[in-house]
Amino acid sequence: MRRLLPLLLSVATALASAADLSPAQPLSIGDTLTLESKALGETRRINVYAPPAWGEAPGAARPVLLMPDGGLAEDFLHIAGLLQVGVANGTLRPLLLVGIENTERRRDLTGPTTQASDRKIAPRVGGSAAFRAFIRDELLPALARRYRVTDERALMGESLAGLFVVETWALEPGLFGTYIAFDPSLWWNAAGLQATAQAALRERHGAAPRLYMATSSEPLIRQAALPFAEMLGRELAPGSPFQHVAMPQETHATIYHPAALQALRQLFKPAP
Repeated sequence: MRRLLPLLLSVATALASAADLSPAQPLSIGDTLTLESKALGETRRINVYAPPAWGEAPGAARPVLLMPDGGLAEDFLHIAGLLQVGVANGTLRPLLLVGIENTERRRDLTGPTTQASDRKIAPRVGGSAAFRAFIRDELLPALARRYRVTDERALMGESLAGLFVVETWALEPGLFGTYIAFDPSLWWNAAGLQATAQAALRERHGAAPRLYMATSSEPLIRQAALPFAEMLGRELAPGSPFQHVAMPQETHATIYHPAALQALRQLFKPAP
């Protein structure tokens, strides 16, 4: 009995300690906001994260890194983690990460298509122009009113979000200064964005903002992305900031995180 008593006391202590836990509270790393969109006819949820930056002046303005697929159950948290670590260890400049949570992803991130097979992926597709209007006319002005931001802006996405990034780069190049696309779904509409982008570049005499594109070993992605990159090599003005990074060690399912780390370190490294 004497040997059993200490064991019983330790079990009772452990149970008492567990019972002392406070009620659970939601984990919060930033802000979650809603915005009533006239362009989309719905309410959109926006997630915002500003990683702590040692030595940053109080109230300093930050560049905006905007990402579709920006819900807490989508890609927002793993990109926020990259920024938190990168800013803390000095490999990234402080940025304001803004994620747009999806409601109808395949509607918002795709342009018009003539392909019946494309229209089978969702009840509604082809809404990228309205989504871009939401970003341009509603979201970006609202962010400027709420947060201290600079004029420097970047748009980043993967897969269909990467398609939207490249389409925006081609059709509305002045909306962002940097465009980052991972495994963009350039196969959409029988790879029709290539001809659209080529025509737009010729109208602008090859002038374009920075485009960073990374691709995995996924055959469907490569079949459209490689000819697109070759076309850019012919049409872009000399010295235009375009980079295509092949990552054959990655699949479509694995490319986003490692490609984002590599791209952000290159594009947003601190000044010497």
